[in-house]
Amino acid sequence: MDWTTLAATALGALVGVGSTLFADRVRWRRDLADRTRQERRQIYVTVLTKYRLAYEAMHTAAVTGRGQEEGVRESAVREAFRASGCDEARESALICAPQELSDVLEEVYATLRDLQDVFAAGDPPLGSPELQQRRLKHAEAVWAARAAMRRDLERAG
Repeated sequence: MDWTTLAATALGALVGVGSTLFADRVRWRRDLADRTRQERRQIYVTVLTKYRLAYEAMHTAAVTGRGQEEGVRESAVREAFRASGCDEARESALICAPQELSDVLEEVYATLRDLQDVFAAGDPPLGSPELQQRRLKHAEAVWAARAAMRRDLERAG
């Protein structure tokens, strides 16, 4: 029997198995990256949506409680914030997001908490330029978070 034929067959089998394993590994890494990107996207959308729901609920509570006693309005605003689910969404995002994005999300959260305090206290008044400045600061923080999220998702892809 000719050993060269046997060696060539073994080498061919080894190359075939090796290339199959390599292709499977590349496919697995790509699928893992896709799943990670999809999970992050879902978390990012959830946290921004919950922040928006918190803002809307607090604003509504402040408008509704405008003529009521301060304690009633304050309680309604704080309950609206708690019921929005933004704390839970924030924690999920902070666990999964890179540090750069966590810092940006914390800035959005800080501006939201500032608005909570303003809505609860009723000072500055709802139509005032001071409140509009705080709302603008919150909106700018949200836009910065969106941009950071896009960059993160592009890097993950």
